[in-house]
Amino acid sequence: MARQASAERAWSSISRFYDNCKKQIKGKKGYPNFKKHNRSVEYKTSGWKFSETRKKITFTDGKNIGMLKLKGTRELNFYDLKSLKRVRLVKRADGYYVQCCMSVDRQINLTPTGQAVGLDLGLKYFLADSNGETVESPNFYCTSERQLNRANRKQSKKYRKGAKPQSKNYHKARQTYSRKHLRVSRQRKEYCKNVAYSVIQSNDLVAYEDLNVKGLVRNRHLAKSISDAGWSTFRHWLEYFGKKYGKVTVAVAPQYTSQDCSTCGETVKKSLSMRTHVCPHCGFVADRDHNAAINILQKGLRTVGHTGTSMLGESSPLVSLEQSCGVTVGC
Repeated sequence: MARQASAERAWSSISRFYDNCKKQIKGKKGYPNFKKHNRSVEYKTSGWKFSETRKKITFTDGKNIGMLKLKGTRELNFYDLKSLKRVRLVKRADGYYVQCCMSVDRQINLTPTGQAVGLDLGLKYFLADSNGETVESPNFYCTSERQLNRANRKQSKKYRKGAKPQSKNYHKARQTYSRKHLRVSRQRKEYCKNVAYSVIQSNDLVAYEDLNVKGLVRNRHLAKSISDAGWSTFRHWLEYFGKKYGKVTVAVAPQYTSQDCSTCGETVKKSLSMRTHVCPHCGFVADRDHNAAINILQKGLRTVGHTGTSMLGESSPLVSLEQSCGVTVGC
């Protein structure tokens, strides 16, 4: 079954390439390439076996992996083995990890808060909401950049061109450099996860911008800051928690959210350096990100629209209005 999973990965890349060609997507179509250094292997319902205490796992696929002792805080006795669909063995910079993919119902009902919020993601602040609150951006990569550069220089000094294999000291320096990058990525992930959880718990509807992060990072002046902000990671956790807790998450078009006035709707041109929104038409003054967050919330509310339905035999509000007032309602 491990071979079947590898074949599924290969076929997925091939089918994606042909789909991109048929859709005539601009640029590279994602031609399948041979992956020499594969850092994960996936098993389905066979090839692995847990011990009675579920503290050890044995791989029985004949590749001499053998028995591994599991370390961690997850209590696997809480889950039924029948719910286990796949088991992945993943290699990372600080060791090997076993990922157990389970089929469980994760939807949790919460008491409605009656609140709706719009979020504007930025670089000065991690996010600014429509209520005027801001969340500071931690900038984990920029904070650790000096240590990362030092570790990269140590790795480069131990590299010998043309030497096969490289020395043990080089591989030690490479692992040290990789672990530092892994720590930064985990910090960013946990931060985005905590902020997304807090937003979902406090609101019933969350509107945010549908940003094209892949296109934004092409700007070489802002690529590092955009990547360090973790917008895609935050959106992933926001949508996950929204589905889990039954909250509404709406992605709206980002066009003109910073330029339009949230009070009168007039367009007020401003550059990236202008951080204050001053409307000459209505006199509304606010922070640039706060004004954009209000526009995002308004777009999100218009996108959601009317989601209710009438029961069979019941008249709609428009019909009741016509009958009671004797007027014609036009659409």
